[in-house]
Amino acid sequence: MTDDGLAPGLWLIGIGPGDLDHMTERARGVARGCSKRYLEGYTAVLPPKEEGRLESVVGPWEKLMRDEVEGAEELLASARGESVALLVVGDPMQATTHIDLEDRCVEQGIGFHVIPGLSATALAVSLSGMQSYRFGRQVTLPFATSDYLPTSPLKMLCNNFENGLHSLVLLDLDPTGMGLEQPRPMSPAEAVGLLEKMAERLVDEEDGRRGRLELPVKQWNGILLSDLGTEEERVLSGHLGDLSGQKGGMVHAFILPAEFSGMEKDAFERRRTT
Repeated sequence: MTDDGLAPGLWLIGIGPGDLDHMTERARGVARGCSKRYLEGYTAVLPPKEEGRLESVVGPWEKLMRDEVEGAEELLASARGESVALLVVGDPMQATTHIDLEDRCVEQGIGFHVIPGLSATALAVSLSGMQSYRFGRQVTLPFATSDYLPTSPLKMLCNNFENGLHSLVLLDLDPTGMGLEQPRPMSPAEAVGLLEKMAERLVDEEDGRRGRLELPVKQWNGILLSDLGTEEERVLSGHLGDLSGQKGGMVHAFILPAEFSGMEKDAFERRRTT
């Protein structure tokens, strides 16, 4: 044990989806008790206002970007002899990067501890009005880089739809794909534009429209979820063409419903933009 009463090792601490008031008392206490604190700054984004008050909540901290987290040599070296907090927006074990850290700690005999946090993905399902058991595979929509435009995200969306399952679509945070700079979240307009380009390419590849692709992308039903867990939180429904015109907000996600069941249609209508 260290002088602060915490076991040496790496402590992954979920700090909630955006507003630090969502941190649990245990998360706050453990973070304050750690010898060092780092904010993981590339798999998710903490709003500037909350980043500004983070020190008052947990104590002094530094930000780590992709190379420092995925390389992790200095991080793990410190964790061998003292308690080190890696503060993660949302819930810490939803990213493969953090699962890899657990593997490395086990291999090197370093203590590894997880303090769960409220995630934006859990909030998205809860606030959408859609039934949680009717969701299929979660999909991340990446920025296109140069001439590279993968169609695999759209294929997964189509598979969910054909199986009667809703899709939660997370929008990319990093246009460079490098994870080295401050993230610049994808806007709703960019997301819908990318889905349209993917649909055009997928139709050409398969020589025809079917299933979800029978309708133009802008006519698909969708739910836009913006800045979940913050004072600026918005949940709006409608056609993707209408939702793509929504301005403002920082971090966005979409839910693309399959066929509605039970009271889901009423919940969708209550969230309409107009």
